[in-house]
Amino acid sequence: MQRKNSLPGSGDPAFYATQLRGELGLRSRRYAQGRHHVESYGNPSVIVFPPSQDTCGNSLHGNFLDAAWQAICANAGWLRRFDKVHTQGARSLPKPQLDPSRRWRELDSSMSSDALLMNVFCTPGVVESSALQSALGVDSNVAPVFGWKARVPLANGRFDRTEVDMRLGSLLVEAKLTESGFQTREAMIVEAYRDFDLVFDRDLLPRIQLPAKRRRLPAEFPENYSQEFESFIDADRGNGLAPLPMEPLQRAPAAPEDAPPAAYAGYQLIRNVLAAYAAESSFCVLHDERRPDLREQWFQIMAAVRSADMRTRCQVLTWQELAAHLPAPLQRFLDIKYGIAPHGKVATPFIEG
Repeated sequence: MQRKNSLPGSGDPAFYATQLRGELGLRSRRYAQGRHHVESYGNPSVIVFPPSQDTCGNSLHGNFLDAAWQAICANAGWLRRFDKVHTQGARSLPKPQLDPSRRWRELDSSMSSDALLMNVFCTPGVVESSALQSALGVDSNVAPVFGWKARVPLANGRFDRTEVDMRLGSLLVEAKLTESGFQTREAMIVEAYRDFDLVFDRDLLPRIQLPAKRRRLPAEFPENYSQEFESFIDADRGNGLAPLPMEPLQRAPAAPEDAPPAAYAGYQLIRNVLAAYAAESSFCVLHDERRPDLREQWFQIMAAVRSADMRTRCQVLTWQELAAHLPAPLQRFLDIKYGIAPHGKVATPFIEG
């Protein structure tokens, strides 16, 4: 019998994500005052920021701490993360006022977990901090790589090259903020990984009925439909990569109780643990403490890892736990914009208007 989720309010799987989106929406609307921004169509709306300049001609971006943005602009690899176009920008957002020809990027969104990740790890002095290195279990000052293309072996000899949010030395990181979860994939796809049964006890992994495909609504949060529904498998010809697009999914009507589950929940976590195993690396989930649902999902996946050694290489941290090891200006930025404050401190109250 499937175990019921005991978290308060979690009868609706989107409960915690909806609550956090509501708070971040109010914070972003307040934070955006005096900064170039637009508000998306739909209800609830999302604040999106374009690049801009100050009176001295210095480049700014309202979605980023100034120090982090300057570091991003100076690093071509980091700046390439802005190549990812906002998946719903053409339908759900007004044209940028400063440059109407510019297409909106996913990192422009105030709800973007990738933007939060880069705000933290692109700020000068962060990765060099011994306290932060200790918290993450890394021991080097290597620059982070964002959107790292893993090589997760498949049973047929090919590789899944879906990106991991960040690689920091020997650590792979999956960052979450307002995303609804870790996605669901068909059992036949998940079980096609070469090391699946070596790393996991498949009987302990959470499984659900296969969701049904549906059309994506114009005003939906694009954070749920970015890398989660893309998979890049090595092509047979040359060294190219063949994209396998995956459609947005919606839970199908409940099947009879005796029907076998047809899909695995927590697909991103399963794939990234396999990526860490193949790369002989560690893996960390970074999430907001206001999302205990994500933590519980991660613990369900960790419980299915066979090897004690691999389990010790899997960890979870909240942005709030990480905040204690960050520079004061970055702490203030995270507090006001995201409501993220170190443990023992209360986040600045958010005020609408």
